[in-house]
Amino acid sequence: MRQGDPPWNDGATETWGNEIFNTPAPEHSNSPIVAARRLRTRLRLKYAFALYEVLLGVAIFALGVIALGRAVENCINASTISAEENVVRQILSDRMAQVQAASAVPDAEKEFKIKTSYGRVTLTQKTAPAALTEPDNTLITGINLVTLTARWDHAGVPQSKQIQFYVFRSS
Repeated sequence: MRQGDPPWNDGATETWGNEIFNTPAPEHSNSPIVAARRLRTRLRLKYAFALYEVLLGVAIFALGVIALGRAVENCINASTISAEENVVRQILSDRMAQVQAASAVPDAEKEFKIKTSYGRVTLTQKTAPAALTEPDNTLITGINLVTLTARWDHAGVPQSKQIQFYVFRSS
C-alpha cells in the first residue's frame, strides 16, 4: 500500500480501460455514479431496517394496549364487586338498626327479598334465645341472638354476607 492511498485500496492496483464508454468503473471509485449507487444501496438497507424496527415497535405497542385493557377490565370488575358489597353491607346495617330499635322481641325467622341495581338480595333474619349463663351457672333470660344473612349472585356465582348481634328484651 502506497502512502496517500485510500483505506479501501488495500495495495491493489487499479486498471483503467482505454475505451471511453464500455469500461466499467472501478469498484472503489470516486465517480458520482458509483457513489450514488452505493448510497442507494445503503439507504435501502436503512429503510428495510426501519421497517422491521417499526413493525417490532407496533407489536410491542399492541401488547401494551392489550395488557392495559385487561388491567382496566380488572379494575372495573373490582369496583363493581366493591359497590355490590357496599350495598349489601348497607342493607344489613339498616335491618340491624330496625331490629335494635323495635320494642318487641324479633321474629324467630323472617325473609326479605330486596331489589337493588345489582340484582335481587335475599335477606334472612333468624332469632334464637342466647344460652348465656352467669359464672354461677344461672341462665340469663331476655337476650336473643339475631343472625342476618344476605345472599345474592355476582356473575352467576352465589355470594353471601352474615352478621350476628345480641338484642335484649325484658320479659
